Amino acid sequence: MRTGRGTGRGTGRTGKLLGSGRSADVYEIDEAWVLRRDREGWGDATAEAAVMEHVRGHGYPVPGVRAATRTDLVMERLSGPTMLEAFGAGLFSAEEAGLTLARLLRTLHAVPARVSADPAVRVLHLDLHPDNVMLTPDGPKVIDWANAEEGPPGLDWGTSAVILAQVAVGDEPHAEVAHETLAAMLDGNAAYMTEDGLAEARARRAVNPTMSAREVQLLGDAEELIRTLLHS
Repeated sequence: MRTGRGTGRGTGRTGKLLGSGRSADVYEIDEAWVLRRDREGWGDATAEAAVMEHVRGHGYPVPGVRAATRTDLVMERLSGPTMLEAFGAGLFSAEEAGLTLARLLRTLHAVPARVSADPAVRVLHLDLHPDNVMLTPDGPKVIDWANAEEGPPGLDWGTSAVILAQVAVGDEPHAEVAHETLAAMLDGNAAYMTEDGLAEARARRAVNPTMSAREVQLLGDAEELIRTLLHS
């Protein structure tokens, strides 16, 4: 989802509403910048901005940041559909999506941690899925870093896998595409998945306040699908 916060010049004013997610709205500032404003009061956009600028400084594809407060984030305005929107328009295949997500995870985990000195610790996005990747003229760019933290890469792989698998085992219109995307993401990348990472990803999703009761119920089937694909 294109969710988040925003600030800077005109923080108290908002322009045209461009989109809404589970916890935030995105408003137009001008042709170059957008304001992402948190509706729920969760998280800290200043911390999120620091992570974005860190990975961007290492060449990772994220929007530039102009300013941030706890609830607001002013960032570069991107053009192009999200990967999820591209599915619906027939512009991107599930296999391409899975391979792209895998590449984005591998590339992110090659970036050194911003805070930790432990070489095994990396920056984790923890919400990398097709609706958080925008397909811009300059290539895919990753948005919504509200959940980002530092930790073992296996947790990031497990989180993306569980998110996709929950959709794949459900009755949503994108279930088949999610299944194919998950399969492509895991193909050849089983070494990055860990038992601890998958277990923690499932546990975190189970207590995520944005999850519906139905989504939580699907977690068992989602984990089973992931394990089946890993061993196929």
